[in-house]
Amino acid sequence: MSKGDWKIAVVGAGIGGLTLALALREHGIEVDLYEQTAELREVGAAVALSANATRFYDRIGLRERFDEVCFSISTLIYRDGRDGRVIGRHGGEPTYEGQFGACYWGIHRADLQAILSRTVGMDRIHLDKRLRDLKDDGREVVLEFEDGSSARADLVIGADGARSLVRRWMLGYDDALYSGCSGFRGIVPPEMLDLLPDPDAIQFWIGPGGHLLHYPIGSGDHNFLLVERHPSPWPVREWVTGAEQGEQLRHFANWHPAVVQMITAVPTSSRWALFHRPPLGRWTRGRVTLLGDAAHALVPHHGQGANQSIEDAVVLAASLGECGPDRFGPALENYERLRRGRTRKVQFASISTADVLHLPDGSAADRRNARLGQREEMLHHLGWIHDFDPATRTPDERQGGTWL
Repeated sequence: MSKGDWKIAVVGAGIGGLTLALALREHGIEVDLYEQTAELREVGAAVALSANATRFYDRIGLRERFDEVCFSISTLIYRDGRDGRVIGRHGGEPTYEGQFGACYWGIHRADLQAILSRTVGMDRIHLDKRLRDLKDDGREVVLEFEDGSSARADLVIGADGARSLVRRWMLGYDDALYSGCSGFRGIVPPEMLDLLPDPDAIQFWIGPGGHLLHYPIGSGDHNFLLVERHPSPWPVREWVTGAEQGEQLRHFANWHPAVVQMITAVPTSSRWALFHRPPLGRWTRGRVTLLGDAAHALVPHHGQGANQSIEDAVVLAASLGECGPDRFGPALENYERLRRGRTRKVQFASISTADVLHLPDGSAADRRNARLGQREEMLHHLGWIHDFDPATRTPDERQGGTWL
């Protein structure tokens, strides 16, 4: 069987699935993507793509398309959420791109998905295909969909996100874990943010019990995520629940005026629970494997959900591209070996970051602030994530770490 004869099905046409299709195409392998929605749309407002992901899009010739719709961010600022004082400012020379060899982009998810889906081609993307079941007989996998149709594949890749049906099929149960934090999201036009200092930077406003993260995207708007340690436990089965206007001020009403202005500039209708999933010992069952949030859903405090999916896609494509006929098993083992350790480090760093950002006033917060203000400390704690190139480097060549 030649690579051109392989039938590979990708469940999910989000960032991870579409990127995988492009990465596999580099190795002469085409795939079919099965998306449960009737039209392509991303959950959430925007996404920040760091160098460990953008270097792939740059390498395959998409830089110009991204430059048209994204904002290139070069400065990171930490502020006290209550008085607005700068705790740490990281920018200047070398620039972010000079330091890590690729850009940091803020982009609307719809724009990102449009670039990727057009590059893949809609002829490879099958919409309104909600997975009902998988049947793996050892020789092929049958995908059964809710509309009564089915498809056959030599290999199935579950890239269907944090609420993955493929992961649930693999485990037999739902293993989502509530982090104890929830958040509010929004996109605010620049004319409504006249109090905001340093509008071209990605900024964390931090304080006891919560934080605000925001960054500019290609339209000039600002995407924000407001996080607080509330409620606990999460009161409903759904990951998103309704919220009353003004509810976002419960913890933040007395924070800096720029924070209050941003989080009240647009209507609030939803509160998002921040869930994650425990690391798995194996990502593969038979001829079915997982990618991205389906394999390692993480909380957004490092902004690495989409970026780790892109890394997965590059590594999985290379592993499959190097394998011979009917050699999926060794290729998937290699993929897991290269990805499990790194994604676990990123998961741990992400979940522990909230604990550090939300410290109460005192000596521990003072030590945190001192470290956030030092460039070398920030490179130690962030460089191992951003400087990583999945196409050329294995996870073990850089030491992972946490914020403390």
